[in-house]
Amino acid sequence: MSNASTDSGACALRLRTALDLCEMGEAMRRAQLRREHPGATDDEIEDLVISWLETRPGAEHGDAWGRPISWPLSSS
Repeated sequence: MSNASTDSGACALRLRTALDLCEMGEAMRRAQLRREHPGATDDEIEDLVISWLETRPGAEHGDAWGRPISWPLSSS
């Protein structure tokens, strides 16, 4: 097997692992929100999850390094 196919396989595995961990984190947050808000509907829980994803401490501007910019970029 060539290095390129081995490298792409390793990259694919790391990406899949990262996506699985993200999914698990959201599921854990949903479970926590259901405990905190037992009368909430599925739509309300989903709104709370989205709000958490958009405003969680330490990631107010996303998870990327660098300075925040407006999107979409202006064409000036």
